[in-house]
Amino acid sequence: MAHPLLYEINTRCWLRELSATCGARITLRTVPDSQFAEWRRLGFTHIWLMGVWSSGPRARQQALAHAELQQSFSEALPDWQERDIGGSPYAISDYRVPASLGGDKGLEEFREKLHAHGLKLVLDFVPNHLGLDHSWASEQPHLFVQSPVEVPETLPEKSSTGIRWLAHGKDPYFPAWSDTLQLDYRKAVTRAAMIELLQSIAQRCDGVRCDMAMLLLNDVFTKTWERFPLASSPRPSVGEAGSEFWAEAISTIKQGFPDFLFLAEAYWGLERRLQALGFDYTYDKVLYDGLVSRDAAGVQRHLLGMSAQSVAAGVHFLENHDEPRIASLLSPDEHRAAALLILGLPGMRFLHQGQLCGARLKTPVQLLRRSLEPNQPLIERCYDLLLTTLPSTAVGKGQGQILEPRAAWPGNPTARNFAIVQWQAQPSEFDLVVVNLAPHPSQCCVPLTSDGLSACDWSMKDLLGQEQYARSGADLQNPGLYLALPAHGAQLFHFQPAARELVQV
Repeated sequence: MAHPLLYEINTRCWLRELSATCGARITLRTVPDSQFAEWRRLGFTHIWLMGVWSSGPRARQQALAHAELQQSFSEALPDWQERDIGGSPYAISDYRVPASLGGDKGLEEFREKLHAHGLKLVLDFVPNHLGLDHSWASEQPHLFVQSPVEVPETLPEKSSTGIRWLAHGKDPYFPAWSDTLQLDYRKAVTRAAMIELLQSIAQRCDGVRCDMAMLLLNDVFTKTWERFPLASSPRPSVGEAGSEFWAEAISTIKQGFPDFLFLAEAYWGLERRLQALGFDYTYDKVLYDGLVSRDAAGVQRHLLGMSAQSVAAGVHFLENHDEPRIASLLSPDEHRAAALLILGLPGMRFLHQGQLCGARLKTPVQLLRRSLEPNQPLIERCYDLLLTTLPSTAVGKGQGQILEPRAAWPGNPTARNFAIVQWQAQPSEFDLVVVNLAPHPSQCCVPLTSDGLSACDWSMKDLLGQEQYARSGADLQNPGLYLALPAHGAQLFHFQPAARELVQV
């Protein structure tokens, strides 16, 4: 089984920067071949073009009028001007690519080039809401959550039957998104319309990242919108009938596109429910939170507490467009250890544009221009070494297993600081990802599980450093491999059979 490696790109900013570099206007149709070759060199399997769909003028005006957003613009781009602001990519006015990015034809040609380089295309699907500028607001207002009278977090919309007050899209724990309108998933007609829309998207890419996917679960949706009751009807609503939107939508798409990938942005401990409804991968925010809060023992408990299936269905990341830049939170040594861990786990490995060169400034999604930051050579070299070394190992291929470290000796608690993953794709060799997440040296003993381990002796070499040893296969099983790592140590050991005379006792 191959585990995907996803790269998120801020499409609008990226094409602008490419144009400046190339001295000519670059769109999706004219992206240089060198870009595709570089993604391939680094081992990426999927490219996520974030923000490729159209937004509109009403959404842009909301962004310009929003005081908190203005503050975030100034922090990310101190010299920003109004022309640097667009509508949010998550306030979609039309699932079409604007001409400024190359249009739908440009996207088609970009995807063809990805395929020629062995890469696949992931795009956004924003199921919870649409932008203020979407034609459905005026043409099909019945698809949205609404009220006959004005209530907070609604917007008036004129129709042939009078004024309806349409609700803004919402996460129940935060204020509504004032540049969006909330779709009503209690209605079968809304669900049918969104599945039809999803079918059109599936013809243009190889997978979708589904924004805030858990908001559509029946119980979550009903609770969020209980103050907006549906009009009385002799028939139960879709939610009351028990069917879940995602089960129907994913099943429908996969009938026509069996290999189509569904990736869920998901929180609140609802990840397994979404996986059960058909999602291939769901965000592992618990892992992210543990890493950025430096909770080494919590990270280990989280990984060991999940089933192998849940780990393999997780999306492991250190940053994305919603989170702070990881280089602004962790030191280079901490960053290196955390990067090896997320790249060394089963599941989807997820990196973000700018992460590989140590960018520190988070860019609000409404900005069309980013600040120019100096690259951090130490972080650049770290990612280049990791990404070019991993393809020659079993990591991300074959069988990955999270191992449980034991105390190196009685009374030593530092084994809880380790995250260890064993990978095997061939019977005669295997690899071991070893990370010490603590700010001090740690020791542990970990029994290995490779088939035929005790039948021979093994050499072990750190592919990220200079260490090389030989060990007895029987000892690797019991008592296990002894490991002593420095603060934030990160090692990738390759094991292969060794000559008996080289074994160290």
